[in-house]
Amino acid sequence: MMGSRRNGLTKESFILSVDVGTTSIRCHVYDKEARIRGLCTSKVVPLYPEVGHVEMDPDALWEGFITVVKGAVQDAGVQMCQMEALGISTQRATFTTWDRRTGVPFHNFISWQDQRAADLVKSWNRSCIMKIIHGAMKVAYFLTRDKRSLAASLIVFSTQHVTFRLVWVLAHYKQVHQAIEEGNCCFGTIDTWLLFKLTKGRVHATDYSNASSTGIFDSYQMCWSQFLCSLVSLPLSIFPQVENTGHKFGSTDPSILGVSVPIMSVMADQQAAMFGECCFDVGDVKITMGTGTFMDINTGSKPHTSVAGLYPLVGWKIGSDVVYLAEGNAADTGTAIKWAQELELFSDVRETSDMAYSVSDSDGVCFVPSFSGLQAPLNDPRACASLMGLKPSTTKSHLVRAILESVAFRNKQLYETMLRETRIPITKIRVDGGVSSNNFVLQLTADLFGRKVIRPQHREMSSLGAAFVAGLGVGFWMTREELKKLQSADKVFLPKGAAGRGQEYNPVLQSWERALRRSMNWYKP
Repeated sequence: MMGSRRNGLTKESFILSVDVGTTSIRCHVYDKEARIRGLCTSKVVPLYPEVGHVEMDPDALWEGFITVVKGAVQDAGVQMCQMEALGISTQRATFTTWDRRTGVPFHNFISWQDQRAADLVKSWNRSCIMKIIHGAMKVAYFLTRDKRSLAASLIVFSTQHVTFRLVWVLAHYKQVHQAIEEGNCCFGTIDTWLLFKLTKGRVHATDYSNASSTGIFDSYQMCWSQFLCSLVSLPLSIFPQVENTGHKFGSTDPSILGVSVPIMSVMADQQAAMFGECCFDVGDVKITMGTGTFMDINTGSKPHTSVAGLYPLVGWKIGSDVVYLAEGNAADTGTAIKWAQELELFSDVRETSDMAYSVSDSDGVCFVPSFSGLQAPLNDPRACASLMGLKPSTTKSHLVRAILESVAFRNKQLYETMLRETRIPITKIRVDGGVSSNNFVLQLTADLFGRKVIRPQHREMSSLGAAFVAGLGVGFWMTREELKKLQSADKVFLPKGAAGRGQEYNPVLQSWERALRRSMNWYKP
């Protein structure tokens, strides 16, 4: 679809894509070569009504969304009628509930970072019911040797998943309870809320990638989990219809943007980044290093059953084609670097790579990046962040190098877990996210993996992924092979030496792992 024929004139056409992240909303206008022709950004302002509570105002989010869409089209110097399709990528597991008739939210969005359900999660993880489930699954595994039973025997609930934050809402907001009884309550993550608003209440839907990121979805059966909902008393009636990732979700109401734009894709941000990186083949790996690190591997047409904390996700479903991912994450990548900046170890993040290279090693200093505990493969929510091995000779550069090394060391841990668990040969490794601009981190990651690591020119991969899916849906792009040809690398990091520097770094890595063990179980249960 080379042009948009309106009013008898053929005009160049574009794809519009919006990424709603944790700290900002970004809209891009893409042309046929996947170049960004227009861009607009708006800040997301988190609200902290109580200690441990993290919220977002739904109306402010909606206003920000509309502002960036109009701003990006204006920035491109084109018209809204030239937009062939809209793609939407959103942060995962942030949700609200609202009145089905009026569209008015019952409460603010409750962020994936929110800790209000922490006590509830703790008590459920220790409950007799969970002990019975774990015991029954161990027996089932002993009898059947089915890895799903083994994984189920180790499963624990987390505050990052929607489940118990939603249970908390049902217990604390009477109007939600009342609306459920009247059959008038809608639940939705950010994508679902935006679809509802953009279509003036005609569409209450999500896609498989977002649904699978809530913790309430059964990725094996590809539906909302009846077992889990009955276990924790969540009504299935409030959940949105789950559609393909590439699907015509409806069109924007003409009163909102002036014209009706088809909404052709809805995706969770990490899965969208995976698609934007063109990680279409089994064994393709994508590492997004932002606030946290998210490492995803394409596991093909079957979900991966993990016993070490990798999470099975639906990557995308387009037509009858379902692609699954296994994901591991480290929560405190960008957080650790921002913390170091606030301590005035450096003024500009771009200095950190040169500072790390200015010293030959970290002078024995080890940093453990666990402000939010440690995720896979250690899975210890009680770990503390720590700096160990400080000496009078330690300089700011040594501290910065130790912090950057810790990011690459966590990458190595996740990578090795992925190799060990999935036993899938890695085909390619691509990186994105703000921290990926740091050459020291990427070079050390390549050295420790003993593998080539590619950093693309585009850094806004979530937005690009949603645009790609939307574009395929309207024939703006025809094939995935065509999408691969649109990619260009900014820099390729090759491991130094024949087998990389993994061996050379072993003593430092061993010291760091010792520091890691000492940081574990620091906080009392």
